[in-house]
Amino acid sequence: MHYYRYSNAKVSCWYKYLLFSYNIIFWFCGTIVLIFFLELAVAVLAFLFQDWVRDRFREFFESNIKSYRDDIDLQNLIDSLQKANQCCGAYGPEDWDLNVYFNCSGASYSREKCGVPFSCCVPDPAQKVVNTQCGYDVRIQLKSKWDESIFTKGCIQALESWLPRNIYIVAGVFIAISLLQIFGIFLARTLISDIEAVKAGHHF
Repeated sequence: MHYYRYSNAKVSCWYKYLLFSYNIIFWFCGTIVLIFFLELAVAVLAFLFQDWVRDRFREFFESNIKSYRDDIDLQNLIDSLQKANQCCGAYGPEDWDLNVYFNCSGASYSREKCGVPFSCCVPDPAQKVVNTQCGYDVRIQLKSKWDESIFTKGCIQALESWLPRNIYIVAGVFIAISLLQIFGIFLARTLISDIEAVKAGHHF
């Protein structure tokens, strides 16, 4: 029995390590990608069922405005939505009248009366520390001056305009992900070909 080995048949270390690194990176990035697809799915559903989604979101937002000071998790959620989308209330700052602490009625004795949460405030680049009282007494002023210190756009309007404003970014991310997947397939096929070449180069 004779053993023959073809020395020119070998698995490329470059392909092996590149494919390994590629898989590790994608494994770590998988959660970023998941969040993106969830956001995209929400955006598509919101586009297809605009009226229903708008009503549900309004109910959700108004309900959480009423409970803003009662539940820290809801409070953080509302603040995150308002800061991220540069908005205030469901349809505008006046929605905060639904909250007993921010209500402008004469029956309220809260220090936050006729104000809005700090997440409604237009950020001041000069301030390194967040001013949590920046929204106090804001709604006592004339409406024409509100936009000098707080966001006047409602969060429903902000979310409705998100997809059209970011359509090119969404398309670009999809193209980039597709190209990376094609590159991964190329690396995998090249590695498989090298392995098959090594196997074919051994005869007994």
